[in-house]
Amino acid sequence: MDITKSDFTQFRDYLERVCGILLADNKEYLVSSRLRSIMKELDFSVLPELVKKIEVDSRLRERVVDAMTTNETLWFRDAHPFTILQKKLLPEISANQKSLDIWCAASSTGQEPYSISMIIEEFKRANSGKFTSEKIIATDISTSALDAAKKGMYDQLALGRGMPQDLLKRYFSEKDDRWQVNSALQARIQFRHLNLLHSFSMLGKFDIVFCRNVLIYFSSDLKKDILTRIHGNLKPGGYLLLGASEALTGLSDYYEMVQCSPGIIYRKK
Repeated sequence: MDITKSDFTQFRDYLERVCGILLADNKEYLVSSRLRSIMKELDFSVLPELVKKIEVDSRLRERVVDAMTTNETLWFRDAHPFTILQKKLLPEISANQKSLDIWCAASSTGQEPYSISMIIEEFKRANSGKFTSEKIIATDISTSALDAAKKGMYDQLALGRGMPQDLLKRYFSEKDDRWQVNSALQARIQFRHLNLLHSFSMLGKFDIVFCRNVLIYFSSDLKKDILTRIHGNLKPGGYLLLGASEALTGLSDYYEMVQCSPGIIYRKK
């Protein structure tokens, strides 16, 4: 599939408008490789035909956004956020309340929310009675990623991307060369479809928000808008955790930086 510069620009603008993803220049090859099968299925020869169709076909639009969404994910990605969760945040929160509410704002195929759930389980094993209820809301724009996450079933290749062997044995059961997350980990997670461009005020209030490795795909104005709105979903003194390559700038009225050595997190002002 050959893509002209103007066709690419039209599609890039459309994609940013509907889901916030900002494609860099010269990414025609990425669009071509990810949409080739859809274009072939619909017998479209040029990209504007697809753009015209998805303007009026919401189901096809969802498929295209799904195809263009990067579902790169690992277990316990970057390590230190999960250490901070276990060693600092859970002890601090459990000292003042019995309930715990966490939002995982880009849950992809489930590795991050299940990693969070394992950390909660490990904390409870070491500190009995600290929490009586825990809830993780896990959201993503990709419906296919959410479907996979809800199943909680992973092959050896996926588990090889960061899963410690002791936790694999403790929290998974093997089924036909695949591994199933145990029901206790799944029970505290609610998976929901969400476009971060849209309102998320209905999700409720959270002690902790993980919004990691997703803001890098958005414009600076959109990042600021999303982080400002996340502030409204945090409980007083709640914490925001970003990805290793993401920083919070221009929002000093909303958040204060907390150095954790290693790692930086942000507390709601």
